[in-house]
This record gives sequence, structure tokens and C-alpha cells, in this order.
Amino acid sequence: MFSQHTQVYRGLLRELKRSSLPPHKINPALSSNFRRLAEQARRSNSVLEDLTNALIFLAAQREHRVLLDRYNPLVDLTAEERIHATARRVLRCDPTSISFDSTGKPKVTSQDTLNSLSIAAKNLVDLQPVAFPTETVYGLGALALDSSAASCIFSVKGRPPDNPLIVHVSSPDMLHTLLPSSFKMPQSYELLMRRFWPGALTLLFPSDPNTIPSIITANQPTVAIRMPSHPVARALIALVNAPVAAPSANSSGKPSPTTAEHVRRDLSGKLNVILDGGACDVGLESTVVDGLQEDGKIRVLRPGGISVEDIQETLQEGIQDHALIPQVLVHRRDYRDKELEAAPTTPGMKYRHYSPAAPVTLLMTTSAPPEKVVPSKAESFLISLKNEIKPSAFVKFGVLVLTNSILGTLTFPVVDGVEWLRYELGPVDDPSVTARRLFDGLLTLDQQGVDMILIEEVTETKEGLAIMNRVRKAASEVRWITF
Repeated sequence: MFSQHTQVYRGLLRELKRSSLPPHKINPALSSNFRRLAEQARRSNSVLEDLTNALIFLAAQREHRVLLDRYNPLVDLTAEERIHATARRVLRCDPTSISFDSTGKPKVTSQDTLNSLSIAAKNLVDLQPVAFPTETVYGLGALALDSSAASCIFSVKGRPPDNPLIVHVSSPDMLHTLLPSSFKMPQSYELLMRRFWPGALTLLFPSDPNTIPSIITANQPTVAIRMPSHPVARALIALVNAPVAAPSANSSGKPSPTTAEHVRRDLSGKLNVILDGGACDVGLESTVVDGLQEDGKIRVLRPGGISVEDIQETLQEGIQDHALIPQVLVHRRDYRDKELEAAPTTPGMKYRHYSPAAPVTLLMTTSAPPEKVVPSKAESFLISLKNEIKPSAFVKFGVLVLTNSILGTLTFPVVDGVEWLRYELGPVDDPSVTARRLFDGLLTLDQQGVDMILIEEVTETKEGLAIMNRVRKAASEVRWITF
């Protein structure tokens, strides 16, 4: 009859053989270590107890794998069905492994990235929506020219049907397949596309109803189109060889996602594939421009990743006759259009957007308050917040601040039952950093379970115009404070 330590040792060897890859081939160093421990077990009951526990653990792990295989729903699927089913996960893509030739055809040097793109492309062709990265935010894509595919976007997001979608193309040739044959490209569009495509600029074009489904345009006579610069987005569209409609990949009304993890948290279980191409470089949605009106003026319907200053500069440099340079107008800043606001031609104009679960308060720290509005002293305002929210309970406040502003450098008051959670938006003089961090800040603080989010205003120049556009839509209250 074998001794107890011999039985344990042989049991360990059996379990190691069963669990090793390749099967029944044990790492010699691991076997040697267990043999040494078995020798020690002859002199120490504690070592014998450790070995016994290790044996129980290895056996339990093996039995767990057996049960997984037995009850795994993929067991009865064909090989092709299993590949499709196991794609229900986040797939990593390396943007640096993707390049394009002069015609826009992608070349992918990473086999893993090509596999991920191929799985996502198959889902799109099968009329299933896919989440993918762009330089602006993560998009929820479906074939733009198929009504049933596009309808999935609305059901996944819970998106109102009168909110149109932006169509994404991978090349100028793909763009021209969407345009009416009678359309003549305006000089302003040629200049803007030459400078900003591929990139974070969306342009309005006449919609050909024989080509573009009405679900894409919300029955409007125009269609919004852009060419993304993110290699993963552009390669995916090129592999599908068809335009892809894609709003932000989030539940309607929530902050837009700038990482694959944001998408996973929000839409997990609703998508087969999420392509992970890293954090978005711009962090805000594209700028939407309408240059189709008879007066020739350029109307910025939604400020975004391309600044109004850059658009003006491009037109001024490209048009020699200064009298012909079109004026650039920003909706709601320079003009109002109630008819357009009631029936928008582009996303982000009608409904409240970008709102986390926690209420958002915009703190105006530099702008003059409206008449009859008296600003509060910053410290007294911060101290009074708890009584406004939960007088008798513990409260967590999230605070989005600029790194080197007066509010950003302020020592927040110590208040009983209050925790301040700071998220820095970057320096005052670099709004591009704030643009990149804004949505992540809102989503991060929301994930941390704050009861309210305070966000500091940003000067409305360059990317600051787009930032404040998003913040005003997210905020349920605006307060003016002084220091």
C-alpha cells in the first residue's frame, strides 16, 4: 500500500499530464519542483497539506473545463457557425499595421488585425451592426444602402427615427457612387475635402432617393457624408466595399464613447463585434457643414473635430478673389433656423445628447452672467451643494476642471459627508486635449457612481466651440461663480 505522500505526488503528476499542452507532456522543471516538495512532505505535515490542496485545485479546474465543454452552446455548431458565434467579443486591431495605396485600397501587415477586420466585415455584409473606432468617437456601423441593416442602428441605440445618420466612405470613388449625376461639386467643398479628407469633417450633399434609403436621411433631401481618417474605420469600409452609416456607438442620449471599453459597458450583449483600435485621437464628433444653399455661405450645423477657424483659413487660402470667399456661419451662434431644428438634416441638432446618468452642472467661471443673475462665490457655492442634493446622506461630486485654471488649482472645501472626485481636462490653452478627454471624463465619473458632475466652461475658440456645444447639451443646469 502506498504512503499518503506518494499517493498525493502521483495524483499531482496525473493532473499535470491531463492539463498540459500538449497533453501528457509535463514541464520538467515543474515536475522536479513537485518531486522536491513531495520529499519535503515526508518530514512536514504542512507541506503535505499544501500538496493535497494543489491536487484538489488542479482536479477541480479540469472538471470545470469538462463541464464547460459539455454544456458549451457552441459544441453542436459547425466550424463556420462556431467562428461566427465566437466573434461576439471585443477584437483588437493595430492601426499602425494598416496603410493605403493611391486608390484607397488597404494593406494590412498584421494577421490578427486582418482577421479582426474580416470578422467585422462579414458581420456588416450579413446585415449586422458593428462597433468600430474612428478618429472622432467610436461608431456603430451598418450598411448604409440597405434599409434593414440601417434599421438595426436605430434599435440598438434606441435612436429616434427622425434623427438622420452620417454615411462613411473609404475613397473619393465611393463618394461619387452616392451622388446624383447632375451634382456639380462646389469649389468650397473641393477645398475643404482636399484639406480635411480623410478626417473629421462631414459635408452635406444632395441625396439621390434611388440610392440612399430614406431611413438614412430621415426623409430629408440631403445626405451627410464623410471619409474617416482612422485606419481601422477606413480599412473596414474598404473591405466591405460599400458605404457604412455610423452614428456614435452608444445608447441614444448618452456621452459618446472614445474607447472600446466605453462601448462594451454600454452596448454589451447587443453587438456581435466591437473592434478595439485604441482611444480616439479627436474625442468629439465630426464638424458638419452645409455649403449647398443658394447664397453660397458655409453653414456649420454642428461644430466638431475641425474648427471653424481652420475652415475659414482653408477657404481664404484657396480662393484668390476675396470677394468670392464664402462667409462661415455657425448655427445657434450666428443664426437660427427653426425649420431646420424641427426637421434636422444632420445628427446632434434636435435632441438632448451627451448626458451621463448623473446630472451635469455647467460652471461659468469667466463669462459674464446674464442680466439680474448674481454669481455665487466659488467656495460658498461648493459648500452649499450637499444641502441641495442630499442633506443627510454621503455625497460624491465629480468635477471636470482645466488643469491650470483658477478652479482647477483651487483646494476644494472639506465638507462632512462629501467626497470630491477630480478629472482633469487638460491645460487652458490647449482645447484639443479637453476635446479628447471630455467624454471619457463624463463616463469615468459616471462609472465611479457620483451623484452630480460639475464641469468648468471652456473658451469658445478652436475646439472650445465644439466642447461647449456638447457640454451645454449635457448640462441640466448652468451656474455662474466667482473667485
